[in-house]
Amino acid sequence: MSFKIVTVLALATLMCVESRTAPARVDPWNRIVRPLPRLPQGSRYVSGGNRIVGGFAIDISEAPYQVSLQHRGSHNCGGSIIASKWVLTAAHCTAGASPSSLAVRYGSSEHAAGGTLVPVARVVSHPKYDGSTISYDFSLLELEEAIHFSDKAQSVDLPEQNEPVEDATLCKVSGWGNTQNWSESTKLLRAANVPTVNQSECQEAYADFGGITDTMLCAGYKNGGKDACQGDSGGPLYANQKLVGVVSWGYGCAKAGYPGVYARVASVRDWIRQNSGV
Repeated sequence: MSFKIVTVLALATLMCVESRTAPARVDPWNRIVRPLPRLPQGSRYVSGGNRIVGGFAIDISEAPYQVSLQHRGSHNCGGSIIASKWVLTAAHCTAGASPSSLAVRYGSSEHAAGGTLVPVARVVSHPKYDGSTISYDFSLLELEEAIHFSDKAQSVDLPEQNEPVEDATLCKVSGWGNTQNWSESTKLLRAANVPTVNQSECQEAYADFGGITDTMLCAGYKNGGKDACQGDSGGPLYANQKLVGVVSWGYGCAKAGYPGVYARVASVRDWIRQNSGV
C-alpha cells in the first residue's frame, strides 16, 4: 500500500508516549488508524492506497469488463464495465478528483496503450461512502462516449440486491497493480484466483483495524501468496459469471492471515440501478 506512514500520538508530555503494536496505516485526513485503500504509490489527489500478487498474465479478452481508470494520463485504479456508458469502481479512487481529470481505457491488455481512451463525464460516489471505515466504497462513472462492445470489451453481469456469495467460492481478481515481484511486468493485465473467506473469520482478522462491515467481503488464502495490491483498487472480483466485488483495501498484499477486502456489489445493487439505470 501507499502512504505507509507510522503515526505516533504524542500525549501530554514527551515522557509519555503511547506505543502501538498492531500493524497500521494512517489516513492523512485524520481518520482512524486502519489499512488504506490500494492506490498506486504517489497518488496525489486521493487519500490512501500497483499489481496482482501471485497471479498470471491474461489477455483482456479473458476479462473484457476490465478497464483502467486514468488520472491525468496515468493509471490509478481499475474498474468494471457495467453498461455501454457506465463503469463501476471504488469511491476512494475518485475522491477529490474532478471528472475532467479522469478517463477510462478499455479493450486493451495494457493500461498505458492500445484500446480506446474515453473521458469521464460524471462521477457518482455512494452517498454513504466513509473514508474512515472504507465502507460503501463504490463510485459510478458515466462516460462521455459509449463503449463499442467486442470480444475485448463487454459489460459484466451484476448480482441481485443482497445476493449471497458462499464461503470458499473461487473468484478471479484482475488488474495492473503491484506484483511484488521484479520479474513480473506491471505493463500487462494479470489475474489471480482467490477463494472467498467466511465473514466472521475476516472480521476477526481485521479486528485491530476496526473490522469489516456488511458492505464488504473478503477473499484470499490463509497462508497468503495471492491477492490484489496497490493499483488494483476499483477493479473486479468476478465469480459465477458476475461481478461480486470491487477491490477496496487490505493490510499489505498477499500477507498470511489478512485476506483482501472487497466492496460487496450485492449490497448496493439497488443504488446502482437507481443511479445508472443498469
